[in-house]
Amino acid sequence: MKHNTRYFTTFLFLIITVISIAVRLWKIDQPIADWHSFRQADTASVARIFTARGIDLLHPRYHDLSNIQSGKDNPQGWRMVEFPLYQGIAARVYTIIPFVSIEIYLRLITILCSTLTGLLLGIMVIRRTTVFTGLMTFLAYAILPYGIFYGRAVLPDPFMVFLSILSVFLLDTKGQDISWMTTVISGVIAALALLVKPQAAFLLLPVLALFSIRPITGNKILKFLLWGSISVIPFILWRIWIQQYPEGIPVFDWLLNQNGIRFKGAWFFWLFADRIGRLILGYWGLILFGLGLVVVNKKEGMFFLLILIGSLLYLVVIAGGNVQHDYYQILLLPVISIYTSIGFAYLWNQKEKERSRIGSRCLAIISVLFLLSFSWYTVRTYYWINRPEIIEAGVAADKLLPVDAKVIAAYNGDTTFLYQTKRTGWPLNFDIDKKISMGATHYITVSPTDADLETKELAQKYTVLVRNDKYAIIDLTRKK
Repeated sequence: MKHNTRYFTTFLFLIITVISIAVRLWKIDQPIADWHSFRQADTASVARIFTARGIDLLHPRYHDLSNIQSGKDNPQGWRMVEFPLYQGIAARVYTIIPFVSIEIYLRLITILCSTLTGLLLGIMVIRRTTVFTGLMTFLAYAILPYGIFYGRAVLPDPFMVFLSILSVFLLDTKGQDISWMTTVISGVIAALALLVKPQAAFLLLPVLALFSIRPITGNKILKFLLWGSISVIPFILWRIWIQQYPEGIPVFDWLLNQNGIRFKGAWFFWLFADRIGRLILGYWGLILFGLGLVVVNKKEGMFFLLILIGSLLYLVVIAGGNVQHDYYQILLLPVISIYTSIGFAYLWNQKEKERSRIGSRCLAIISVLFLLSFSWYTVRTYYWINRPEIIEAGVAADKLLPVDAKVIAAYNGDTTFLYQTKRTGWPLNFDIDKKISMGATHYITVSPTDADLETKELAQKYTVLVRNDKYAIIDLTRKK
């Protein structure tokens, strides 16, 4: 009977795996011009340059040569943010199997990592609660609309979350002693997670619970110190390394507490009401999540509690970044999936009177249906491409311009348009003469009108290659 149950559980995990992958494949081949396309474009830009110039993980570059992000002119296009492991893997696969675009490979890696993250979470929850709760955790991670969109976006965050959860998973030995080999492997994976994004530290907090399982021995303390050293030292070395390229390091202090927003009313509203309550949990999911917080098993609660504490600390420490960008909440998906599933399982498995059990299950089902409906109502708009003309102009520029052209893709500092041209350059107009002195060869803009004085003046002075209602391309190397 136990074997039959195990086979059936494995079958259900396979079904959820297929669902998780299938829902993320929707629009996998659309251009990077949807929600938060500027960050996706910057990420994909590194991978695209790897495919063109060779993979050099210590010297990542992207198409933006401006001073917008770092405050310093960046003529070499250095991109010293996350360690580009995510982009490097995609570029390596592309060079071996160049059958689809680099963007699709990046999305496929995100889909794989997102699905595996849900699977690992489900297994760890099963070890602490029930098979049903573990399956629901995996399913929640698979079908939350917010998780679906960002589980196929071109961002390093889902990759970082996967590495963090994998590191924790390897140490989760069900109470048995953690071996030295497991400690080293988990530490290496944690190091990669921190290199990809240092926010991984908040997801790695449950490691404290795994190393503190009684009895606490000298060996266990040494293993923890070894794990910590392996995890942190590569990140420190990376930060020291990138100081050589200050023009490639974006200003980041605003991420912590921009405008002193931490603990203000706007901080509580945007993070807990709008992002968690409305966007991720569709209002009704708060019932299940809140119930999960209350009924979580005290015996195994420390592991879950540390995941919760880590997530809350993340919101507090990175207050500015979390309020500014909703993709920062990708890190919250594990804790939200776990506690929401615990709440759902509690309602579903009520053993009170028949009438109470039916009512509890109806509430659970209604909450899930409304969660998915209301969350999807917002998330569906994330797939929309509201400015298709930047794609059309980018295709035209790619056909007309030399490969080594440096372009001014005027789009208010948003690098999405610049990325469509497949050329290095500047995503902002103004100071045209300065940009020409720095090597700008072409000016591209969308929706040119008579009110666009800059385009009008440039068109009078330089050769216009293309001009229509949608876009204009001007050769800055050929005066009239």
